[in-house]
Amino acid sequence: MSKIGKINIPIPEKVKVLLSGNIINIEGPLGKQKIKLDLEMFELNITEGKDVSIKPKKLDDNSKRLWGMNRSLLNNAIIGASSGYEKILELTGVGFRAALKGNVLNMQLGFSHDINYDIPDGIKIAVEKQTTLKISGSNKQQVGMVASQIKSIRPPEPYKGKGIKEKGQYILRKEGKKK
Repeated sequence: MSKIGKINIPIPEKVKVLLSGNIINIEGPLGKQKIKLDLEMFELNITEGKDVSIKPKKLDDNSKRLWGMNRSLLNNAIIGASSGYEKILELTGVGFRAALKGNVLNMQLGFSHDINYDIPDGIKIAVEKQTTLKISGSNKQQVGMVASQIKSIRPPEPYKGKGIKEKGQYILRKEGKKK
């Protein structure tokens, strides 16, 4: 039995969940998402627009493995359509700064040139200070992917901690050379 899969997913008031064929359409104030579900393996119950439950038709190793994952994907889509997801990145280093130029994020990260990052559709990036980026969107996977791509441009180094890190991320610091 899946501990995560057994839990019902509450649907917020502003979100609509509709099943058409084997595709689940989720509409909310922040956007629309579609999730493909294998209806030969799983049974989906939507009760009066208040909550959704997913159960396997027969319990075997394969359905046990996919039960909790499908429930989590459905839950993430419902939360994304109602309240959305956000990640906050911090730029640490002398002269490190970011600015928005239309649909392009321009960053100065200590290289000899500026780095321009094209912002994908469905993602909003706000530069709160010159050293703080707020990435938000309705798709959890896409928000995490954009944050990961931006962090990979200049990952934090262990000696001074310079680089791009998530807010609250701990950087293991090393001691420098001794005389």
